[in-house]
Amino acid sequence: MRVGILGGGQLGRMLALAGYPLGLTFRFLDPSPEACAGQVGELRVGAYGDEEALKGFAEGLDLVTYEFENVPVGAARFLAQNLPVFPPPEALEVAQDRLREKAFMRGLGVPTPAFREVDTPSGLEEALAQVGLPALLKTRRGGYDGKGQALVRTQEEAEAAFWALGGEGLILEAFVPFTREVSLLAVRGRTGEVAFYPLVENHHREGILRLSLAPAPGLTPTLQARAEAYARKALEALGYVGVLALEFFQVGEELLFNEMAPRVHNSGHWTLEGAETSQFANHLRAILGLPLGSTAPRGYSAMVNLIGLKPSFAKVLAVEGAHLHWYGKAVRPGRKVGHITLRRESPEALAKDLPRLLALAEPSRV
Repeated sequence: MRVGILGGGQLGRMLALAGYPLGLTFRFLDPSPEACAGQVGELRVGAYGDEEALKGFAEGLDLVTYEFENVPVGAARFLAQNLPVFPPPEALEVAQDRLREKAFMRGLGVPTPAFREVDTPSGLEEALAQVGLPALLKTRRGGYDGKGQALVRTQEEAEAAFWALGGEGLILEAFVPFTREVSLLAVRGRTGEVAFYPLVENHHREGILRLSLAPAPGLTPTLQARAEAYARKALEALGYVGVLALEFFQVGEELLFNEMAPRVHNSGHWTLEGAETSQFANHLRAILGLPLGSTAPRGYSAMVNLIGLKPSFAKVLAVEGAHLHWYGKAVRPGRKVGHITLRRESPEALAKDLPRLLALAEPSRV
C-alpha cells in the first residue's frame, strides 16, 4: 500500500520509518527539494496549491495524510475527491484558525481562556475591555513555535502589537497564570476505536518546545480522565481519523484548552521508545483501518528537542537508555534538527540522569 503525505519534514520522515515494518511505501509532497523526508521516501517537489502537482502526487496512492496543519484546506479537499484523506479536511480547517478552534471547543463545553476576535483598532479596544490585561494578541492563522503572537501588558503594547501583527485577522486571549502546560495525544480509527496516551508535561522557551516529561509528573486519574473526555468530544464531533494532539493549560486540577494539532506532534516523540506503540505507528494504523496499538507507557520518559545545535553523538549515546533521532536537516538557529529520548523505570531515576542530556542539548544554558 502506498501512502501519500503532504509535507516532507521530520514528522513525515518518522511516519515513514514507522510504516516500513508494515510493508508500506511513502510519497511526500513538499515545496522544498531539501525536505528531510525525501531521505526516506519518494519526494515530489511542488506547491500545495498547484492542482497539477497534486494530481501527479496522488497518482497511484491509496490514501493521503499530512504532517503539518498549515496545508491548504483546498488541497486536502481536492485530493479527497478521488481518494481517502485522513484526518478529514474539516479538522484541518478548524485547527488552522485560532478563533475557530477555540469557538469549536467551547461549543463542545470544553473550557478555554477568554478570547475575542480583533480586526480593527476599535475592535482591539473592545476586546481589551472584555478580556483584560495582560493578554496575548495572536494572528488567527499561520503561527507556530511562538511566531505570530505577542504578550501585551499595557494598552500601548497592545496597540503596537496590533500593527506589528498586521492590523487584522487577530485574536486576543486572556493570559492564564497556569500551573503548567500539558498535552494529550488521542487517536481514533476508521471504525471509531479510540485510544489515549497519558498526559505529558511540556516546557517551552521562546515559544519552542524544549522538553516533554511522560507521563506528566504527579498525573492524577481525575486529570487524565478530564483530558480524555475533552478529546473524545473533539474526535467525535470532527469524525476524526488519526492522531490528534490537544494542548492545555493546567490550573490546579482544571484544564483550559489552548490549541490543537491534527497530526502527530512534537510532544509525542517520547512514544517512539517510551510507549508500547508509538504515535507514528498508531496514526498509520488508524488511517489504514487497522486495530490500534496499546498506548501504555513503558516506564518514565523525557524528550529533549535539539534546537539549532548538533550535539556530540558519542556523548549522547554514552548515556544509558538515551536514544538519538537526527532528522538530516541543515543546522540553523531556532530550527528543530533532532531530539533525544531517555527512558527510566522510575521518575527519580529519570530526574537524576536527565540533566546530562539537557547539558548536551543546550550547553549554553548550563
